[in-house]
Amino acid sequence: MKFHLTDAFNFLSKLTPLRVLNAAQVTGSYVVSRLTGRAWHWGVPLSISFEPTTSCNLRCPECPSGLRSFTRPTGMLEDSLFKATIDQLHRQLLYLIFYFQGEPYLHKNFLELVQYASRKGIYTATSTNAHYLNDETARQTVESGLDRLIISIDGTTQETYAAYRVGGKLEKVLEGTRNVVKWKKKLKSKTPHLMFQFLVVRPNEHQLEDVQKLAKELGVDEVVFKTAQIYDYENGSSLIPTIDYYSRYRNNGNGTYSIKNKLLNHCWKMWHSCVITWDGLVVPCCFDKDAEYRQGDLKKETFRSLWRGARYRNFRQALIKSRSEIEMCRNCTEGTRVWA
Repeated sequence: MKFHLTDAFNFLSKLTPLRVLNAAQVTGSYVVSRLTGRAWHWGVPLSISFEPTTSCNLRCPECPSGLRSFTRPTGMLEDSLFKATIDQLHRQLLYLIFYFQGEPYLHKNFLELVQYASRKGIYTATSTNAHYLNDETARQTVESGLDRLIISIDGTTQETYAAYRVGGKLEKVLEGTRNVVKWKKKLKSKTPHLMFQFLVVRPNEHQLEDVQKLAKELGVDEVVFKTAQIYDYENGSSLIPTIDYYSRYRNNGNGTYSIKNKLLNHCWKMWHSCVITWDGLVVPCCFDKDAEYRQGDLKKETFRSLWRGARYRNFRQALIKSRSEIEMCRNCTEGTRVWA
């Protein structure tokens, strides 16, 4: 997580004594767990991701939403489930991401949910393909109090953009971006911090400088280059970039590939954050696309009882003991993101 100066001050403004105390508790329990080899946890998450929907208008080739390959059902987050969870956590919760799978703006009450969290002083962020940022929605986005808006733009020409964002139109992305920039100026708002996220794959790797130039021309605050997760990477893929710096995978020179990251027996994410699906399932992180490692169901229990419960404790303990035995972790490339 990187912040520019204005964005950083905004983020720091969300800190309260309770949130600082919670951060200290979570950090302390993570350190103690690593040192002792036993899974301890104090506090509640610093950050959560809430999934507004699994529905999406695009067909991206390495995305379960795009491929329509989920084993879990597609649906929309219920407002009551969201609000009940936020009411439980808002005093300690610092960062809220409205994204897991799907396109958030397809949820009809999405910006109302953003506003609900923003009014409780939580730093809010979302990621979008920007196809629904018409003039009115862009205005409502700025007015909602959203702190960070990540726009996926994986090419600076229609041809390269559509090579990954299958079914998408680059002009819609640019139009949506212009609308948000316009309303930030009209409303004299410093938020949302507007980011272009560029997923570096082989078809677009020649446009890295172009997207930075385009962002500057449009008034985008920041560009981030993200490396792509490939599910079947072992024998290579036409999406793996030739620029090694932007690849999560090492070319072994014999036609096979391996993950660059070392699989260490600890993971900060398991202590400071989690993901909540549209239907209330709590999963450890964003690599669990199909909610195979669900730790509980918020429709049946409170978040705090689940977060401190035996199932979550046993999962953290299993990770500390041998992370390689957890299937979800074997293709984990957490941290392999490049900032411009």
